Amino acid sequence: MQNYFNYFTEIEEQFQRRRGSLLLLSTLDWALIEAWREAGIPLEAVLRGIDAAFDKYDARKGRGRVRRINGLAYCAQEVLAAVEDMKEASVGAEAGTARREQTNAGFEPERIAAHLEACATQIDGAGLTGLVAQVAGPVAEGLRALAAEVKMSAPNNAPGLEELERRLTVMEEKLLSAMMAGTAEGELAALREESARQLAPYRSRMQTAQIRQVEQQFLHKRLLEKYGLPRLSLFYMSQG
Repeated sequence: MQNYFNYFTEIEEQFQRRRGSLLLLSTLDWALIEAWREAGIPLEAVLRGIDAAFDKYDARKGRGRVRRINGLAYCAQEVLAAVEDMKEASVGAEAGTARREQTNAGFEPERIAAHLEACATQIDGAGLTGLVAQVAGPVAEGLRALAAEVKMSAPNNAPGLEELERRLTVMEEKLLSAMMAGTAEGELAALREESARQLAPYRSRMQTAQIRQVEQQFLHKRLLEKYGLPRLSLFYMSQG
């Protein structure tokens, strides 16, 4: 697992910078970023792909009127091309090492513990019922226990970021399974239709496996929004 804890922010900033406006990323955009991260695509490849897509767009724009880029999916094809280029040329290793050396910056134990406690508080206040509530209660307790573990551990014995992320992933997967089971089939179908509709303009630029990943991430994100639950990943920890 890549430890790019600035993965989301850097991609968002790069896209906005190249587009020339502070366009808020859509649910589809965030789902695509998560799919890239889960597929192990290096941050450097994503940034290069965004640049390449906008460079081609700018060249076309100079020859006449073209539609404005309104989503990251427009860059998907160039991101995959950048991955292949990096593999063939064996480049990016040095930059990736430098980035990984910086992953602990901003992730002090006190801030991590505060994030975990805030997630637990949000779960407690979500007003959940049924199966989701039964699963969410122990998850909130687990988050508080993990926060206490982080705060009480000596610096050399504190859980590593990768270990923390794995444990949080297990907790989030439990919540997602409960939400899937607790949501009506008709509503799940409607969410899948919404995902397919938003992806339709970009399908030709994406691989089949990538499309499936994005659709799954889109569904998970919408379910978390529906139930008012937080993302548990450290990727979502405030850097302020």
